[in-house]
Amino acid sequence: MRWDGQRADETEAEQALLGLSGLIRSVRSPDFSGVTFHEVRARSVLNKMPKTSSMPFHWTVNPYRGCSHACTYCLSGETAILMADGRTKPLADLAVGDEIYGTYSEQGRRRYVRTHVLAHWSTVKPAYRVTLEDGTELVASGDHRFLTDRGWKHVTGSRFGAAQRPHLTTRNRLVGTGPFPPAPEDGPEYRVGYLCGVLTDEGEAAPEHRFRLASPDREMLRRAKEYLTTFGVGVDESVSPPGVGARRPGGAAEQSGQAALAELFQLPVQPTIAWQKGFLAGVFDTRGGRSRTGLWLTGLDPDTAESVRLALTRLVFRHTVADGGRTIRLSGGVEEHLRFFHTVDPAAGRKRMIDGAAVRSVPGLGVAAVEPTGLELPLFDITTGTGDFIANGVVSHNCFARKSHTYLDFDSGLDFDTQVVVKVNAPEVLAAQLRKPSWAREHVAMGTNTDPYQRAEGRYQLMPGIIRALAGSGTPFSILTKGTVLTRDLPLLESVSADVSVGLGVSIALLDRELQRRLEPGTPSPQARLELVRRAAQAGLPCGVMVAPVLPWLTDSMEALDGILGAVADAGATGVTVLPLHLRPGAREWFLKWLGTHHPELVPRYRELYAGGSYVNRHYRTWLGERVARLLRRHGLDQGGPGHRDGGGGAVPAQRAPEHDTSVGGDQLSLL
Repeated sequence: MRWDGQRADETEAEQALLGLSGLIRSVRSPDFSGVTFHEVRARSVLNKMPKTSSMPFHWTVNPYRGCSHACTYCLSGETAILMADGRTKPLADLAVGDEIYGTYSEQGRRRYVRTHVLAHWSTVKPAYRVTLEDGTELVASGDHRFLTDRGWKHVTGSRFGAAQRPHLTTRNRLVGTGPFPPAPEDGPEYRVGYLCGVLTDEGEAAPEHRFRLASPDREMLRRAKEYLTTFGVGVDESVSPPGVGARRPGGAAEQSGQAALAELFQLPVQPTIAWQKGFLAGVFDTRGGRSRTGLWLTGLDPDTAESVRLALTRLVFRHTVADGGRTIRLSGGVEEHLRFFHTVDPAAGRKRMIDGAAVRSVPGLGVAAVEPTGLELPLFDITTGTGDFIANGVVSHNCFARKSHTYLDFDSGLDFDTQVVVKVNAPEVLAAQLRKPSWAREHVAMGTNTDPYQRAEGRYQLMPGIIRALAGSGTPFSILTKGTVLTRDLPLLESVSADVSVGLGVSIALLDRELQRRLEPGTPSPQARLELVRRAAQAGLPCGVMVAPVLPWLTDSMEALDGILGAVADAGATGVTVLPLHLRPGAREWFLKWLGTHHPELVPRYRELYAGGSYVNRHYRTWLGERVARLLRRHGLDQGGPGHRDGGGGAVPAQRAPEHDTSVGGDQLSLL
C-alpha cells in the first residue's frame, strides 16, 4: 500500500487536518477507497467515561477515531431548528427567507422573537461534542457560542494566554426551551381523535347538519377536510360554521349516515395515546389559546373537559381546572407550551407562536462535558436577523454540525467512515498511563467507541502493544469487535488470559449476506465472524456474541432469529446478548431514509414503533424478549452470557438503558 501520503506541511489541505493536535501526516490508500487516515501522536488513550454515559464500565481505550467499516448505522443526523410556527426543521434543510425564532433583549431581559434566515452555508472546522445533563449532544466548532446563565460562551477557550476567552465549563447552564419531543404519528387513531376535538354534535336541534366544525379557522378547516376525506365524509362550506356529512332533513340514507358519524366520532371509553394527542390538538385548535400568561382550553362541556383532563394527565402535563370545569389551564411556562405543541401538533400555527416569552434555563441544560471529536467536520452556519437561533432547544450562534450519531453509545459523526484518526503511539502512551500509582486496575473496555480491529488495524498493528500493556499492568479488559483481524491476536490473548481476565465479544447482526452488504459495507461477512467466534472458543477464550441490532420485520422472524442463534451456539459462543435497533436522534432520520429506499412499506411501522423516543416501544421489546428467550433455551444459550457488569467474568459488559430516556427506564432488552 502507498502509505507515504501527505505530511501536514504539504499543500493538499483536503487530505491533512491541519487543526488536529499532534498530526504527523494524512494518508490515503487504494485499498481504502475514499478513506483518509490522519496519523497523530496522542497524549492520552486511556479515557474515562462521562458520568452521563449509559455504559456500565468506566474506562475505555480507543486507538482509532472513526471507522473504515462504513456501516449504515454510523451516519449523522440533523439539528432541529425552532421555526416561526412552533414546529421544527433540520438545520441542513433551512433556506434563505425561512422564518424562525431568535431572541432579543428588552430592559435587560431576553425574549423570543420571530426572525428570518438571511444566509445559509457550510464550512469545515475541528469539531467538539458538548454533552448536557439531560443527555443532549451538540456538535459544534470551538468558536461556536451558546447562551448560558452567565452570558455567551465559546465552546472552547482558556483562562490565560492568547486563547483566553469566555468558554463552556461544567459549571455553566445553557438557556433555551429544552429538547424538542417528536411530533405525533399522523395515523388513523390520531385523525379520529383530532376530528372528535373539532366537531360539535348539535343533535336533533340542528336544522340541516347535525355535525359542525367548531371553528372556521382556515388551518383547522384544511386539516379537518383532509382527515374527513380519508373517512369518506364531505364538508359543506356553504353554511357557517361548516357542516359535516349529508344535509338534513333526509330519508333513511341521510339518517343512517348521521348515525354512522355519531358512532365514529363518539368519545371512546379507553382511548389510545394517539387518539388523545389528536383530540388535544383538535380541542386546542377550536377552543384553545395562548398568551404570555399561559395556555388554556375553554368553553368545554363536561364530557370534553373530562377527556381533556385524562389526556393531559396521561401525557404528564400539569394543569388546573377553573370556571366550573369549563376551562383548563396548562401549568408551566413557554417550555411546557412548546412541549404541548410538539407532542400533540395542533394545526393552527398562529396559536403556536411564542413571541415575547422570556428566555431562561430549564432543568437538564447543565453542561456535563465538552470533548474534542478528533475530526474536522462539515459545520452548518446561518445568519439571522437577530444573530442567533434556537437549535436542539438551546440559544445558539455561529456554526453548527449535524448532531453526531451514536449506535449503542458508539461514537460517530459526519464523515465517521471516511476520516479516521490513528493514534500511532497508543501502546506507548497507554503503558505510561498504566504505570501511574493512581491507576486502580479497573476493567477497560475496547470497541465501545470505534472498532479496534477495523481493517486499518491490519496495517497499523496497534492492538498487540495495547494488549501487552494492559496485561502487564494487571488490568482486566474486554474487546467488542466485528473485525476478523482479531484472529491474528488470538494466540497473544490466550497467553495473557493466564494473568488477567480477558473477555471477547463479536457483533453479528444477521446472517443474510445481501442485507448485510447493504447495511454494513466494508465489514467481514457474518460467516467470517462466526469463524472468529469458533477460533476464540478453541483457544479457550470466553467469547460472547452481541446479536444487534435486531431490525423489526427484517431480522426478527422466528426463522431469522433461530438461524443466527443456532449458528452462534454451534460456533461455541459462551453467551448472547440480543438488542433491538436503537435510533437516537440523527440515526432515526438516516436509517429511515435507508429504509424508505429499500423497504418503503416499513417506514410507517417503524415510526410507530419508535414514536416514544430512541428505543423501540415496550410492547415490541416484550414480544421480542419472549421470542428470543425460547430460542436461547432451545440452543442452550440461557446459562450466562456476555453481560457481566463488573468486567470480572471475562466477557463484554452489556449496555444499560440511559437514565434520561424515560421512554424505556431500565428495560432495555438484554437477554443472557
